[in-house]
Amino acid sequence: MQAQIERALQGMPEIRTVFSRTGTAEVASDPMPPNATDTFVMLNDRKKWPDPSEDKAAVIERIEARIAQVPGHAYEVTQPIQMRFNELIAGVRSDVAIKIFGEDFPQMNATAAKIAGVLRRTAGAKDVKVEQTEGLPMLDIAYARDRASRLGVSAQDVADTVSTAIGGREAGRIYEGDRSFPVVIRLADAARADLRTLGQTPVPAPGGSFVPLAAVADIQVIDGPNQISRENGKRRVVVQANVRGRDVTSVVADAKASIAKEVELPPGAWLEWGGQFENLASARDRLALVVPACFALIMLLLFGALGNIRDAAIVFTGVPLALVGGVLALVLRGMPFSISAAVGFIALSGIAVLNGLVMLTSIQRLAAEGRDRAAAAREGALARLRPVAMTATVASLGFVPMALGHGAGAEVQKPLATVVIGGLISATLLTLFVLPTLYARFGNGNRG
Repeated sequence: MQAQIERALQGMPEIRTVFSRTGTAEVASDPMPPNATDTFVMLNDRKKWPDPSEDKAAVIERIEARIAQVPGHAYEVTQPIQMRFNELIAGVRSDVAIKIFGEDFPQMNATAAKIAGVLRRTAGAKDVKVEQTEGLPMLDIAYARDRASRLGVSAQDVADTVSTAIGGREAGRIYEGDRSFPVVIRLADAARADLRTLGQTPVPAPGGSFVPLAAVADIQVIDGPNQISRENGKRRVVVQANVRGRDVTSVVADAKASIAKEVELPPGAWLEWGGQFENLASARDRLALVVPACFALIMLLLFGALGNIRDAAIVFTGVPLALVGGVLALVLRGMPFSISAAVGFIALSGIAVLNGLVMLTSIQRLAAEGRDRAAAAREGALARLRPVAMTATVASLGFVPMALGHGAGAEVQKPLATVVIGGLISATLLTLFVLPTLYARFGNGNRG
């Protein structure tokens, strides 16, 4: 089955080679069942693609289309490092995981199927799949109590016969010099695979007679549980999905609303959300503490540098306008808010305050020499025009390669660089025009 996938992908001109790893590796840092396979797709250099300007997402769509033509597979497309981090965070490989906890497996599986149907209709959710918990063929030999009691055969006799026939039992030992080997008897592989032959296995009955196993037991092959996963001592079934074309928060918000409306949980069951969404929620909680603390520290340092709260507040006004520019830049480029963008906002705040501080200290120096606020603001702004503009220009140009990057790590660099570039544009306009005006009107100096 895996060879079929490899042959289907080898014909794509964008792919250099395809290889697979099935089951658990020798160093079991990545425990996998024998029916799970990692397929590694190595791409050619972009210059060798039929269309070098094509987006990687379009290539992934064509890969998925080819895999979909091979029946019998449940797959998801991801990156190795991303997959490992998802496993470390929430124990799943996909971006978003919905964990159904409960006690009744059939009800949990039915609920998981309904949730998967909702996810498939949610914009941005791709590679939706349900953890395979059923479908493992199992040989079921059930003791027929009524028939066995009429023949006088106990359940222990049936269990001993089945244990010997299927699993084997030691009947003696063979000695070769100082070595010994156990002699194990059991049915041959062909006999164990044939239910009719297995049903003829003799079971001891009272009086030294024997009866066929099929006379005292029901023998059949059933679909048993493939795996039973637990987390914190509770049974768990996971519905997984990757996110493409939208941000994780929006996809999860839409999915939560639809699931609450369309899916009724059975008694005793509950849901938990995991994957990258869990990491995002954790990072968002940290940012809720870090960002206010960062702004408070900036304000404290400004007060220490300028000596009064009024001038410190005037310089700090550069932060809101810088944030507005960063948000507009994200909107214009169609990028969602992310953790890397939040880090860019923090860095942007420092640069915006630095430029404002350079200009205001110049204005304060002129005011201390006896000029009125209006004149000091005008002359100070003209004197610091070039330094402020040069600082903003150099910083913006330095982030341009990151903002336009397409290589490894670009998905992290682009939001950060976009925020800084857009914010510096708006913050520079504030520093050059609005800040002198604010000081002339509200600054701590001689009134003009």
